[in-house]
Amino acid sequence: MKKHTLNAVEILSGTDSELMRMAVEIALTHHERWDGKGYPNGLSRLEIPKVGRVAAIADVFDALTMARPYKEALSAEMAFDIVVRERETAFDPDLIDLFKGNIDGFLEIKTTVDKLEGTTSKAKMLMNNEADFLSWLEKQ
Repeated sequence: MKKHTLNAVEILSGTDSELMRMAVEIALTHHERWDGKGYPNGLSRLEIPKVGRVAAIADVFDALTMARPYKEALSAEMAFDIVVRERETAFDPDLIDLFKGNIDGFLEIKTTVDKLEGTTSKAKMLMNNEADFLSWLEKQ
C-alpha cells in the first residue's frame, strides 16, 4: 500500500505541465505527516511541500466521507472532527485553521465533485481549472 505514492510518481513524471509536476509532488507527499511519521520519506512540518499538506487534508476528509466496500461513509461532521483533531500531528496547524474557517466552501466543492464524479474524474476537473487552482494555492 505504501508504494502507491512512488508508483504514482513514476506514472505522472516526464511532462512539462506545471499541473502534472504538481501532481507528482502531491503523489509523493500527500501521506507525509506534520509530526514526521508519514511516508514515503518521513518528512515533517515545512519539509512537506504546501501542495502535499493541502492534499493530505483533502485526501483524508474525502476518504472518511466516502463509502468503501469495507466501511460506511462518515458524516461530514464526524470527518471534520477527526481531521481537526489531527491538527499538529498529521496536519499543518495553519492549514487546519484555514480548513475550519472555510468548511462551508470546502463542503460545497466536495458536493459538486461528488455529483460530477460519475461523469468525469477529479483529475480532469482539476486540469480544467488549473489556473484557478494554482492561483488559489499561491494565496494560501
